[in-house]
Amino acid sequence: MSSLIPPGENIDPAEELVGLDTHVFAHPIRRDILHLCAVHYLDCQRQGSANTKTRGEVRGSGRKIRPQKGSGRARLGDGQSPMLRGGGVAFGPKPRDFATKLNRKVIEMGMRVALSARVKEQSLGVVRSLEWPGFKTRELEDRVEELGWRKTLFVTGHDEIPDGLQRASANLPHVETVRAEDLNVYNALKWPRLVLDLHAVEWFERALGRR
Repeated sequence: MSSLIPPGENIDPAEELVGLDTHVFAHPIRRDILHLCAVHYLDCQRQGSANTKTRGEVRGSGRKIRPQKGSGRARLGDGQSPMLRGGGVAFGPKPRDFATKLNRKVIEMGMRVALSARVKEQSLGVVRSLEWPGFKTRELEDRVEELGWRKTLFVTGHDEIPDGLQRASANLPHVETVRAEDLNVYNALKWPRLVLDLHAVEWFERALGRR
């Protein structure tokens, strides 16, 4: 176990061990499940607000542009025809919902697989607490650099993110903090390193463990 706060003298946090539930943190790796969860998350993030006007929605008169016969040119109807500049769009995009459905049990399995993959890659750390004394960004950045935790996602099991850590890390582009209940499979895979506090470990074991 590591420590975000610099430990005192004669104290080595690495000597402390944390027991992890093998059902949650040692699940067989299923790349197909990870793919399903990542695609499901990205589909739900799509805004789906693209909108074009059909010929019935374009402003203008419905008068026929020229007589049907006698001009020698192509026959045309009104000025909203998709063939004309300024006319409507044929088969253009309309607002739609891109969200896809994925069963809750598949999403839970995806989180188990993601956490297990982090453990297998040795890119998951556990700290006793994510409380950070003070609000100085420079001090937190120096500590993160000292630990080699650049591009790290901190996960807390508390209902609120610790105020000191949230304020100190607000201007750090390579560090982010989320609650355990807000963590999704996509972000668990996107960030190179995850650091959980003990409450987050307990939350995941309670939410994803055997029932």
